Amino acid sequence: MSTTVEAASKKQAAPKSAPRRRSSSRRDDEAPLIPILARKVREVEAKAQRGKLGPTNRVKFQVIAFLVREERARVKADQQLTDASRAEQLKRLDGVATILAKTAARDTSLIQLLEVDQATSPVAKRMRRDWLIESGAELAPDELIITDTAPATPTVVPAALADRQVTPPQIEARKESNPFLAPDLTTRSTAPTPRRRLDGWELMGPLYKAFETGAGGGAATMDLPEVPEFDRLSPKGLEVMAHQSRFLEAVRDGHRSFLLADEPGLGKTAQSVLAASVAGAYPLLAVVPNVVKMNWAREVQRWTPHRRATVISGDGDDIDAFADVFIVNYEVLDRHLSWLGDLGLKGMVVDEAHFIKNLTSQRSQNVLALATRLREQNRNPLLLALTGTPLINDVEDFDAIWRFLGWTNGEKPGPALMERLDATGLTPADKSFYPEARAAVISMGIVRRKKKDVAADLPDKLIADLPVELDDEYGRSIRQAERELGQRLADRYRRIIASRSHVDLGPGEIDDDIVRLVAHNELEESKAAGTGSENVFTMVRRIGQAKAQLSADYAAQLQRSVGKVVFFAKHIDVMDAAEAHFAASGIRTISIRGDQSTPARQQAIDAFNNDPEVGIAVCSLTAAGVGLNMQAASNVVLAELSWTAAEQTQAIDRVHRIGQDEPVTAWRIIAAHTIDTKIAELIDSKQGLAARALDGDAVDPQSSDSVQLSALMHLCRQALGAA
Repeated sequence: MSTTVEAASKKQAAPKSAPRRRSSSRRDDEAPLIPILARKVREVEAKAQRGKLGPTNRVKFQVIAFLVREERARVKADQQLTDASRAEQLKRLDGVATILAKTAARDTSLIQLLEVDQATSPVAKRMRRDWLIESGAELAPDELIITDTAPATPTVVPAALADRQVTPPQIEARKESNPFLAPDLTTRSTAPTPRRRLDGWELMGPLYKAFETGAGGGAATMDLPEVPEFDRLSPKGLEVMAHQSRFLEAVRDGHRSFLLADEPGLGKTAQSVLAASVAGAYPLLAVVPNVVKMNWAREVQRWTPHRRATVISGDGDDIDAFADVFIVNYEVLDRHLSWLGDLGLKGMVVDEAHFIKNLTSQRSQNVLALATRLREQNRNPLLLALTGTPLINDVEDFDAIWRFLGWTNGEKPGPALMERLDATGLTPADKSFYPEARAAVISMGIVRRKKKDVAADLPDKLIADLPVELDDEYGRSIRQAERELGQRLADRYRRIIASRSHVDLGPGEIDDDIVRLVAHNELEESKAAGTGSENVFTMVRRIGQAKAQLSADYAAQLQRSVGKVVFFAKHIDVMDAAEAHFAASGIRTISIRGDQSTPARQQAIDAFNNDPEVGIAVCSLTAAGVGLNMQAASNVVLAELSWTAAEQTQAIDRVHRIGQDEPVTAWRIIAAHTIDTKIAELIDSKQGLAARALDGDAVDPQSSDSVQLSALMHLCRQALGAA
């Protein structure tokens, strides 16, 4: 265990008997902690309104709740307060408590954080102490000292998965042929980690904030070496592009952990394969979506033909245990954790790394446990997180990726990042800390290039909306159902307003917090109900079904005039209807779906790219939205809209990739006069988060509410006459 002391403790030298508060006749001087709690609880409330709270704000919620409890007890026991002053302070504390309760109603998982033994982590204790010091409290020395608990080392195979572990027969043969792992002879420092100036500060929240505000501007890309004079990496017949070469030179210079966040289509797979070659990081493990396993094996063969790759499927009975690169999909990783953890891996790549953003998922825990084992076995393993869309809903989506790379442990920065933050000479109390902190994290290995900056020969893409009118009986029933849903939301809103006599609204004025609460409750009920009742999900699906014939007809016309077309839909029945229409029109198609085997999917992709008789690829948004190369087409039809901007971007970028030599156009088919129009608008508005956090663009902040929640809020306002 190591002991850390807040820098601010140097400013506070108080005997143990010092009183907690200094008396004053001014309102906030009598209770200086209350305005701090009020400000902090509003910050947590704002986050809760936008979706699931991240780890930092969950801790903040804990600390606010316990300080409210402590402050309430202090106020009641303070004999120096007048009755009026005591009543006023208790009323203000009740206001903070009310917001806490309202926030917990939005995210019921917060309720368990109120247990007495919950706010005991070093991060919570440190946050509590910092707020008390900010309020002017005089703390005893034992309250200034925060003791960090040693982090628990996760086991690679959790007990719940122990019975599922398999060991492919060939792996046994590999172990018998070489029963000993090659020792890591690099020097390891045995000196204790020196205490740093920032050890006592809560830093994760400020780090997220630095990215959320785009502090300092500029693209999130570390300084990279210049393009070398000679291309020493490309195999015969291939050529590494300039932006790829600069990344690989950073690997050659010794950098080993990267968040490679290049926009989709800029060759992240090829860069990773070559990075492993440059670093000698074999055996290498690539954890990838199932849909791209075959493509990964091909890229290994293409860019490093002297290396062997093997794809792990099922129990891995047919793998090549002596391969250099092991490729496994997320879904089957859980049964291979044991032998992969003992294989002596020297590198690990996580493709579409935003898949691990949910830290509570087994998928995320499996990946993080293997990464921890790599760091135990190697002093400096190659760790690559690949994703063109690292941020989906919130800046704290970075959390799992940073943990995988070893930059943080979730509660605080790791030693290397802490050293860089400490070198700034600043603290989170300094405004200039935030651009410096963002730059420090970027220097750890974030690489983000945009197509327009690094691939001048890659054509721009255009997203064109095609409104269609659903003027048949089915379309009219959809619009009627939409009006009924909006009216249901409006009725709930009016009932809540009527029950709250303290809500004072002017003519035509609407309480947005109550609108959000009504929409949130409807969304949760819809998720629970599934397809059993009329809700926002069934409504959007019905819209997709209504558009299926119109979308397919447009795609068929487009194919006849421009050649190959990629047709994306979200639901199987929409894909089925489209394929039937194309068959009736005499157009040959291939299909990419989630239930296909990897060889069948790759065969379909090859047919689309290489067979001139195949005119349209009918693809599932979820099954074909990542990792596929379909640049034989330059036109995409989006028959159904996604719920996220990232999913839409990923789909379009199956065509807008390196190797594309024509301008790319994505045609969004949108049902006019329905919620479809609003969803398209909301998807476009979500582009601002990544532009602000990763690209440093001066984009106005947009709500980070989910598209579903925002769409329901729109319906409610529309029904109330204030759309």
